[in-house]
Amino acid sequence: MLKRTLGRSLLTLLVITGLAGTINDNSLSKKERKHATTSMKDTKVAAINSLKGLSEAQLTFKPSAEKWSARDCMYHIAASEKMIWSLFEKTMKEPANPEKRSEIKMTDEQLEQRIKSRDVKVKTMAPLEPLNTGYKSLDESIEDFKNNRAEHIKYMKNSTEDMRNHVVQMPFGWIDCYQITLFISAHTDRHTQQINEVKADPAFPKQ
Repeated sequence: MLKRTLGRSLLTLLVITGLAGTINDNSLSKKERKHATTSMKDTKVAAINSLKGLSEAQLTFKPSAEKWSARDCMYHIAASEKMIWSLFEKTMKEPANPEKRSEIKMTDEQLEQRIKSRDVKVKTMAPLEPLNTGYKSLDESIEDFKNNRAEHIKYMKNSTEDMRNHVVQMPFGWIDCYQITLFISAHTDRHTQQINEVKADPAFPKQ
């Protein structure tokens, strides 16, 4: 009986301190966690569905020589997923820097809208150019994207890490690690829009 009581007391202590892997005070709110995971799920499905049923001619069609095809967009989405998450992991491994939170000028919603907006075009980094991603086929890029996104969704559902107090400087300003996860989903949305723009082009092949 004494052992059982001690065992329960120890478990209670672990839960309270967060050592049992439960959500602690430095974790995200339920609303934040749900928003991030839902965005990751929804943008994954939308990106993959935007390519379903397309022929080889449709996948490789480019509205102009300097623009990307639908397949190019998927290569970029998949490669970016890995690179942006690498930034997330690197920042989370560094010491928390809550003193930098005052440098953050964008709300979560403002960040998402900025990344999703197709009004301003930005040239990507060389490693994220479709030809430089290393993918040999559309199926390969989709499979890589799906696997990585599944891991990221799992992390967002279960992590107890303090994402809000790990802050990093991006070319457009300072954001925290939670916002990096929103960036990932918004970036996928941005290029899914691009795929749909390609499909809406008057010269897009009928089959």
